[in-house]
Amino acid sequence: MRLRVLLCLLLLHQALPHVTGQPAKSKRPKEHGENKIKPVNKKLKPKIPRMKERESADSSLKSQSILMQMTDKGHFQKLAATLSLSAGQSIELRCKGSNVTWDYPSYLDTFKDSRLSIKQLDRYSQLILTNSTAADTGEYSCWPQLCNGNKCRKDETKTGSTYIFFTDKEELFVPTLSYFDIVYLNPDKPAIIPCRVTTPSAKVTLHREFPAEEIEIDGTDIIYDVKKGFVYQHPTSDHKGIVYCKAESQGAPQISIKYHLLYVEVPKGPPSATIAASSTRAEVGDNVHVSCTVLGEPDVDVNFRWQYPEQESKRPVIIQNFWRLINRGTGHTTRISKSVLVVEDFEARDAGSYKCIAQNLQGETTVATKVELNR
Repeated sequence: MRLRVLLCLLLLHQALPHVTGQPAKSKRPKEHGENKIKPVNKKLKPKIPRMKERESADSSLKSQSILMQMTDKGHFQKLAATLSLSAGQSIELRCKGSNVTWDYPSYLDTFKDSRLSIKQLDRYSQLILTNSTAADTGEYSCWPQLCNGNKCRKDETKTGSTYIFFTDKEELFVPTLSYFDIVYLNPDKPAIIPCRVTTPSAKVTLHREFPAEEIEIDGTDIIYDVKKGFVYQHPTSDHKGIVYCKAESQGAPQISIKYHLLYVEVPKGPPSATIAASSTRAEVGDNVHVSCTVLGEPDVDVNFRWQYPEQESKRPVIIQNFWRLINRGTGHTTRISKSVLVVEDFEARDAGSYKCIAQNLQGETTVATKVELNR
């Protein structure tokens, strides 16, 4: 009996877990491979740099990324499409690149304004404009040049641009060089009345001088662009006449210069040229005039070249070029361009063919006439 009890206690001891000081815990059956270290296969979203996010979301910011404005010493900010500053302020712009070209209001070059300075450094170009005026209002842009030897071209993929308003209560309209300007109305392209303002919030209206009336701006055929002025999308002869703009901004209204709108309707193409000599038969010692005349669009320049006897021997001649506008009486305006070649003290060697080559953007035309010696 005693032996049985000892045997039972021994079997019970072997069945219990060997844990010291802790109560026994119940266990669930282990699954196959449960104790192995399992790799972590969590799918993580790739982190995208914030700057690239903004650039991909807004392509306009990408195009501005090479152009910055210096606000304080050592601090820069990227430029938006427009910027408003008070006239009198100075501005410093920086454009990334080792070979940068700038574009800015052309009159700053015309008068070689000393207030403007541009300096090319190793990694960027610096533009500084001091003591700004309302006339400085306009587009400021820059781009790197891609060069292969002596040939360079604009890098279209990296361009920075901003339109800067230099606000001035005394000058709501951007000042111009004259008090009167001509705008040509061509049926084939929009016409712009360039009454730009220095304050983008100014209210601007368009007026006809005679009959005195405000011109309705419908937003379709005539629109107002604060960076350009009033735009006639489809000019017609009904739009011709004298107009002006009026602007208001927290004060008395201001009037722009006057614009004379001239309607143009001349077929596009190479110059329509004619040639005529003062005499087809000349005496020795005469002065002979040969005229080459072109009728064309008022705003299209014409260039003239001549071929004449003894040209290779550098026979001295006088060449005069000029042009003027004429009104054909039906509201249409035409430009007459003329070149006159003068041969003084006509000699036998001057007899022969005189050719005029007239050229415009559409091509060139050659006309000729003969001058003979009267024996």
